[in-house]
Amino acid sequence: ELLKDIDKNTVDMRRNFDEKLWEPTVLPCRYPNLLANGSTGIAVGMATNIPPHNLGELVDGISYLIDNPQAEVSDLMQFVKGPDFPTGGLVCGLNQIRLMYETGRGLIKCRGRAEIEENDSGKDRILISEIPFNVNKANMIKRMAELINEKKLEGISDIRDESNKDGIRVVVELKRGAIPKVVLNNIYKQTAMQTTFGAIMLALDKNRPKIMNLKQLMKCFIDHRFEVVTRRAEYDLAKAKARAHILEGLLIAMDNMDDVVKIIRAAANRDEARVNLMAKFGLSEIQTNAILDMRLYQLTGLERSKVEAEYEAVKKLIEELEDLLAHAEKIYAVIKEDLQEIKNQYNTERRTELTIDETEINIEDLIEDRPIVLTISHEGYIKRVPLDTYREQRRGGKGVIGMSTKDEDFVETVFTATTHDTLLFFTEKGRMYAKKVYEVPEGGRTSRGKAIVNLLELSPDEKIASMVRIREFTEDQALVFATRDGVVKKTSLAAYKNIRTNGINAISIDEEDLLIGVKRTEAGQELMLITRAGMSIRFSEEQLRNQGRTTRGVRGIRLGKENDAVVSIAVVDDECKLLVASENGYGKRTDFSEYRQQSRGGKGITTLKTTDKTGLLVAAHTVSDADALMLITSQGQMVRIGLGDVRVIGRSTQGVRLVNLKDEDKLISVAPVAGNDDVDDEDVPESSSSENGNADERSTAESEPPVE
Repeated sequence: ELLKDIDKNTVDMRRNFDEKLWEPTVLPCRYPNLLANGSTGIAVGMATNIPPHNLGELVDGISYLIDNPQAEVSDLMQFVKGPDFPTGGLVCGLNQIRLMYETGRGLIKCRGRAEIEENDSGKDRILISEIPFNVNKANMIKRMAELINEKKLEGISDIRDESNKDGIRVVVELKRGAIPKVVLNNIYKQTAMQTTFGAIMLALDKNRPKIMNLKQLMKCFIDHRFEVVTRRAEYDLAKAKARAHILEGLLIAMDNMDDVVKIIRAAANRDEARVNLMAKFGLSEIQTNAILDMRLYQLTGLERSKVEAEYEAVKKLIEELEDLLAHAEKIYAVIKEDLQEIKNQYNTERRTELTIDETEINIEDLIEDRPIVLTISHEGYIKRVPLDTYREQRRGGKGVIGMSTKDEDFVETVFTATTHDTLLFFTEKGRMYAKKVYEVPEGGRTSRGKAIVNLLELSPDEKIASMVRIREFTEDQALVFATRDGVVKKTSLAAYKNIRTNGINAISIDEEDLLIGVKRTEAGQELMLITRAGMSIRFSEEQLRNQGRTTRGVRGIRLGKENDAVVSIAVVDDECKLLVASENGYGKRTDFSEYRQQSRGGKGITTLKTTDKTGLLVAAHTVSDADALMLITSQGQMVRIGLGDVRVIGRSTQGVRLVNLKDEDKLISVAPVAGNDDVDDEDVPESSSSENGNADERSTAESEPPVE
């Protein structure tokens, strides 16, 4: 099948090395030999290592590609599952197979086939029936014996080679008490029972070396066969036309046999007869020679009928070949017919089994994507609880305990997520860590959870500044960073998709600066920066250009007073209010409509009139009417109030007293929590956000938690 039709001018010929003989530049092969039998070779500066494949799968894949020229590699892999080695065995890992077919390179892990069974005496043994491709059985057994003598392969009492003409059979007898699975894994690890086939699908395409993917290799074969079938048809057509020309001359002679005989008898020699016949009947030299070579028995009626029948058959063949050459789709049909004939004649069942490599299993694929409730305490404890833990209750119900906390701690944030969501953690120094929600330890309804510092690989001096929950790292969303010195930076969310376990740099922070907040934004949203001196600036995120992941950012607000600093970044929500609070216990809520949009980088406008009475501003948050506030003081006092107690007043006012402070005590932190004032301190309502809070519609829908 490699040489079929080589005598029909189907391939180009060239002189051999000493120019004494002619040799083909390529064989007209009817099947994809390069993929079917594979190839291994090393040349100057390049190497190829193509694994063998199942012939039937290749025929099906190539036939599909002929019918669907736009097919992708993934489409072809529905037919060509992977390598099929003549020695059988197993290929472990589908990702590398896909990589090989898509890029032309891959590391294929091959294993021999082994089974564990119990012998007559009750001891376990391992039966090896297949070994990896290109592995020498004798050398493999010899190496196993050496490892046993060196005490590197334990638990084996005997090895016997019982192979015969029917196949391979190597028996590994185990010692009593040995764990068969452990011994087998050690055999795989330390011997040639497990090898790696380094695939490089490099081939010469029009005399140029090229690494090709599966589709390109198949396309090269299709193009080659198209040329071979075309040249074969042209050769057959030329031969048929030549035969038809001769038959036409013979028929003319048979129709005028008496005259032909007279001319031949009257001629002095063959040349004179040829010239006279050509002149009399307008025949060509080829036709005339054929007439002169006729034998007497061909003058019979039966022979005449044969010539006429042959002439009609040749004319029909000419029509078919001309029609074939005029229509490319018919040539492709011939290629498919040839391939199907090859498959019917030579196809065998797949010998190599394709299995999943345990190390390639994506744990996320094994975890159900289900809704959960995440709770985060002020002291940095986090846990997840299935959403159905909190049963639906009637309005005014007493609720259930949502989290146990120490006296000095409280649940600061509650939001719903799904187990496949990602939590992004940002430290004050600008590093970012990520954890899948399913990696957060699941706790009971009243458990405290796990400290975030133990969940992440944080440095001793790192402190979490902000958290963001996302579903996908998309291009149409961005992260906006704000630092204490008024620097802001916007970076596309997609820039952070590759996160190492030990974190990555999310923003470059000046030595004396700190990251104070991160918000996820979409096009057209507006942001506010609020400072300790009571100033604020509102601007559109569109004023920030997308920057690289490790860039510093640009000026967001110009700090006017000495020791002033940004304390918060907030996303403008017209359905919510901006809450601000000062260190002497004063605070207020203000409509966002009172803050006009400005250009980034200015000094901003007043959001709280800071005086000796109010002290400096310590916190600012976007809050809804259903929220509550947890107030924390420097002396450890914690007070929870409903937002109904905080007046909505103008932006340039001093606010109202939120909490009465003792001498020398200062308000240091304000945390919004989902609130409900109608429950006691023992129980928390549905999906709690604090010891006395419930998760309202806002906290359920939040895309990111408010974090101090």
